[in-house]
Amino acid sequence: MSTITVNGKTLQTTHQTVQLVVNELGLSQGRYAVEVDGDLVPKSELAQRRVVEGMTIEVVQAVGGG
Repeated sequence: MSTITVNGKTLQTTHQTVQLVVNELGLSQGRYAVEVDGDLVPKSELAQRRVVEGMTIEVVQAVGGG
């Protein structure tokens, strides 16, 4: 189990990849961008990016409007 921070909240997870964490939290809906430890990570790499102790993940949702 790893302790990580997602969007400012500390949580514990048994998930092995960033993609699984983002999916579990329901943050992968629509258009979104993911930053891991300050680096923007392409969506195509999220399933390969391993969760590590102390990792910080920020997920930003795109919101449309006029």
